[in-house]
Amino acid sequence: MKQLSHYDIQNQQKKFPITIVCDAIRTPENIGMCFRIAESFGVSKIYLHENSPSIENRIVKKTARNTIDQIDHEVYADFESLMEQLKAEGNTVVGIEITDKSIDIQNFDFKKHKKIVLLLGSERNGIQNVQALDATVAIPMYGRNSSMNVVHSMTIALYETTNQLTDI
Repeated sequence: MKQLSHYDIQNQQKKFPITIVCDAIRTPENIGMCFRIAESFGVSKIYLHENSPSIENRIVKKTARNTIDQIDHEVYADFESLMEQLKAEGNTVVGIEITDKSIDIQNFDFKKHKKIVLLLGSERNGIQNVQALDATVAIPMYGRNSSMNVVHSMTIALYETTNQLTDI
């Protein structure tokens, strides 16, 4: 067995009809990792709230490791307006959030939707307006803790989403 280097690996470099919306994420490391993980899963676009750390932030850049230039991104100011715009463009908006209507992520059929927005809530308060969403998905957890880091949640959600969409 031989460990492979980055130069030995040829990824498919596929883009999926997935958009990530970061709803007021506050931590520069989380913004940077959002870009890094989203790029590796073939996400089409990322929206960042204007109060989130800028992509010019030194920590964001360091954590993102050059993926900021590899994925389309935009800054938004008004959450409700962005939700209206994305829905008008044919997106299904899915929040990664624990609500009384959440579906376990592995039971949500992402294949039924042509364009998907995965919405990530802030580290402290979650998604600011769950009423604006088309659905919410939850990641089953088996320990005492009821939450996890926002980027870890995004990673699990992207794995499940792209895994389902790859089968199409």
